Amino acid sequence: MSERVSAQVGAGQVQIETGKLAKQADGAVTVQLGETIVLVAAVGASKPRAGLDYFPLTVDYREKAAAAGKFPGGYFKREGRPTEKEILTCRLTDRPIRPLFPHGWINEVQVQSIVLSADGENDPDVLSIIGASAALSVSDIPWDGPLGAVRVGRVKGQFVANPTHSEMQQSDLDLIYVGNANELVMFEGSAKEISEADFTAALQFAHQCCQPLIEAQKELVSRAGKPKRQVTSNLPPDDMVQEVRKLLGDRLVPALLTPGKLARESVCEALLIEINPPMVEKFGAEKATEPVLKEIFYSLQKEAVRALILDQNKRMDGRDFDQIRPLTSEVGTYPRAHGSAIFTRGETQAVALVTLGTTEDAQEFDAYTGGVSEKQFMLHYNFPNFSVGETGRIGGPGRREIGHGALAERSIEPMLPLKNFPYVIRVSCEIMESNGSTSMASVCSGSLSLMDAGVPMLRPVAGISIGLCTKNDANNTLQQYRLLTDIIGWEDAFCDMDCKIAGTEKGITGFQLDLKLRGLPHQIMTEALEKARRARMFILEAMAKTLSAPRPELSKYAPRILTLKINPEKIGALIGPGGKNIKRIVEESGCEINIEDDGTVNIYSVSETGMEKARHEIEGMTAEIEVGKVYRGKVVTIKEFGCFVEVFPGKDGLVHISELANFRVKQAEDIVKMGDEIWVKCIGVDEKGRIRLSRKAAMAERDKQMAEKN
Repeated sequence: MSERVSAQVGAGQVQIETGKLAKQADGAVTVQLGETIVLVAAVGASKPRAGLDYFPLTVDYREKAAAAGKFPGGYFKREGRPTEKEILTCRLTDRPIRPLFPHGWINEVQVQSIVLSADGENDPDVLSIIGASAALSVSDIPWDGPLGAVRVGRVKGQFVANPTHSEMQQSDLDLIYVGNANELVMFEGSAKEISEADFTAALQFAHQCCQPLIEAQKELVSRAGKPKRQVTSNLPPDDMVQEVRKLLGDRLVPALLTPGKLARESVCEALLIEINPPMVEKFGAEKATEPVLKEIFYSLQKEAVRALILDQNKRMDGRDFDQIRPLTSEVGTYPRAHGSAIFTRGETQAVALVTLGTTEDAQEFDAYTGGVSEKQFMLHYNFPNFSVGETGRIGGPGRREIGHGALAERSIEPMLPLKNFPYVIRVSCEIMESNGSTSMASVCSGSLSLMDAGVPMLRPVAGISIGLCTKNDANNTLQQYRLLTDIIGWEDAFCDMDCKIAGTEKGITGFQLDLKLRGLPHQIMTEALEKARRARMFILEAMAKTLSAPRPELSKYAPRILTLKINPEKIGALIGPGGKNIKRIVEESGCEINIEDDGTVNIYSVSETGMEKARHEIEGMTAEIEVGKVYRGKVVTIKEFGCFVEVFPGKDGLVHISELANFRVKQAEDIVKMGDEIWVKCIGVDEKGRIRLSRKAAMAERDKQMAEKN
């Protein structure tokens, strides 16, 4: 028997139903807003998988073309590998639910979301998060929910809960927020230079919007929830932990304080190798396995790092808590790229390369659930193995790389005048070295490279990551915490938060919060935002010493653009039968030519000669001869009564014999010959469209112009 609950969120009602579909899953719900419906099913394995030393959670989200009444593109006419939007929604769904599973529980869990109906106005990504929370809550899988999730926009200065795609076109904020009954859990999105105070207000607004969703899920659990399973912890035995602690003695902290990432890792790795033989000797190879010893060593590292921060006010690399690592940057390093930059922050380094292309280079994709279907700006992030001194599988971008690239992309995009810039822009960010927040280094290098390319950015963008280390009392109440500016990799791994904030000198443009905690008080986030603002200003000042504004000219290797406007009725004539005319112009000029429905013609070329040739051809095929204007034309026909002169390709007019010169001409051949190029002036067009030209009038006008110059 199905059960349904609902929650009013803003102007829309979110409905959650269970017991109707996917009844063999441990927990399954449908979540509906408008006519958008998402099924989310959760299944947890009954036993832990042998040999695992981590929690295997998989979240998958898929959009079905049939949900929008469409066919998938491509030869096979069925959905293929997940799109970038689907991957990003997987990450959005995964990150808030992951910290709420019990520590030490390693039974595999899969959460799958499928869009069953898409109305094109209500985005299903937030519904996937709500559905994951509800499905896990009603299941027997041990999980400490529920959570609420909402998208917040700001239209005309007013916050809007779960805005439609139409409303989002007018919004200067796109915030996805996840919270529990009292605290925030996750946020992600972008904004058009929103202030820290307004962003804090948006978080508080979002938190209130989540409460009806949390109450509705509690009601659903009371009606249809299953008893939770008994948790079988897979934590290492305490006697083994104590033995490792004894073997390490007082050597772990000095190892953690070793200067330099690779050196620190090497010293710690040596300690791990050293404890292996005595542990195997004492507990046996079956108990003292490599995964178990690694987990124990990791837990002791984590304990030591947190004690250094909270009890001794020390960071592993010796910095103050608000101190940013040394910054360097340079631009124009790679001349054949249209723009380039290197940005280094401590042991984190990113190279950004800019490519400017024509509108034909825009990324197009199926948008079954609404929103944009074409991208004019793309930022692609790549994280090769050598950036962390490792080997491994080399392949296409993974979920992490796609997520980091999307964060950097949406942080920079608000500062690009895309509506008035007739180029498609791609930034390729290559991570050269990694030790903390490469996504924010990509923002900085990407911003510098765009300015180096001459892209007219409104303002440069920079970003930084703020970390957090906490201590709770016996009642699990927050007792102590430290915020860490510009976290390094092990501070991210061993501490509790990675809060990335990007923006300009005027406000925030991109943000993402990852927590390992079950929730975070809003007051701590307010403090973190202020620390991020101060750090951002420091970085922007350092970047300005390298390049403070966009270069006035594009790279000489970037395509130049010339925009013409033609009568839309002449588009067909310009293209020609089967594209014959436009193909000929492209081939002869070497240019790329894009024609829009409103008659706008964009000519792209790196050659001035080629661009001029294309312009002349296009104007010749589409322009109208105007009375009173002087033209350079070719004599194509000679008659007894005068000659015909072709002014534009396929367009000619008659120069009567009386208009050939300012004296009496006996025959036209005395003045012109076939193929001559002469100046003529249009002196009239009769009712049948026949054009009258005059060489005499053109010569007189040119003589007058020469006299005025002299």
